[in-house]
Amino acid sequence: MESVLVTGGAGFIGSNITEALLLRGYRIVVLDDLSTGRMENILELQTSDNLKFVHGSIMDSGLLRSTIKSENITLISHQAAVPSVAKSIKDPIRTIDINITGTTNLFHIASEYGCKRIVFASSSSVYGDTPELPKRENMPVNPKSPYAVSKASKELLARVFSSLYDLKIVGLRYFNVYGRRQNPSSDYAAVIPKFITKALRNEPLPIEGDGLQTRDFTYIDDVVNANIQALVMDDIPSKVFNIAYGERISVLNLAELIREITGSTSEIVYKATRQGDVRDSLADVDFARKHLAYSPKFKIKEGLEETVVWYRKHADKRYAA
Repeated sequence: MESVLVTGGAGFIGSNITEALLLRGYRIVVLDDLSTGRMENILELQTSDNLKFVHGSIMDSGLLRSTIKSENITLISHQAAVPSVAKSIKDPIRTIDINITGTTNLFHIASEYGCKRIVFASSSSVYGDTPELPKRENMPVNPKSPYAVSKASKELLARVFSSLYDLKIVGLRYFNVYGRRQNPSSDYAAVIPKFITKALRNEPLPIEGDGLQTRDFTYIDDVVNANIQALVMDDIPSKVFNIAYGERISVLNLAELIREITGSTSEIVYKATRQGDVRDSLADVDFARKHLAYSPKFKIKEGLEETVVWYRKHADKRYAA
């Protein structure tokens, strides 16, 4: 049984990856400092004998070394990060430290101990506000925030480490991920969990800007499947791949669709444009289709319906938007 280290495994995306890997029979070690992750996300998973939780940071070289060595880690899903554009603008030094130095730490130690493969989280934010759509992996990066710079830097580090060491490193550029376990009250919270929890309470839905900005929203199950494929498939190149659905919707239309699905009477209110945001986002996922056998299943309405069901069941117990 192979052992997988999931950094940030108590977070939104990391916990879903952890659950999927457990169902596939892997032994999982979750490393999380709980700065944004929540133990509630993996509480039910801890009944498994194949899950171990380690409280700590990717900045801790000693802890990383001892964990990778003692747990015989061969595969790594690297989801740990400071995951907020706004937070990176307020505190760029912490974002750079954790996202770049922490990732360098992980790559270096993984190479020392003979790990076979790392799959890491990048972001569509690396493209910035270039007008060309859809975004393709061969386009130049144009980050607009320290957060986006940190993600672009991780991609460069991956390219260097995979060329210098016998280590395959695969990057996934996430496009606006949403779904179960996403905390609507966190600094990183995307617009969807905020809209859904407010709509369920018939509270106003705040739109930053004019609402005509567009996003390519990606349901969590599609993101998880991409991560699993990137971890376990043979003959995958050490490249970066767009992970998205491949269609876009305006934030205004999104709010209207969520009102429709929830049956909400929420009003839509407008606020100032958020600093560091891009105007439009749309992914070309052909490269991931070809090399990862990636096939996104969830159109925006289907994903939203699944997400609303989860929040109806859990939001009042776990989150307050």
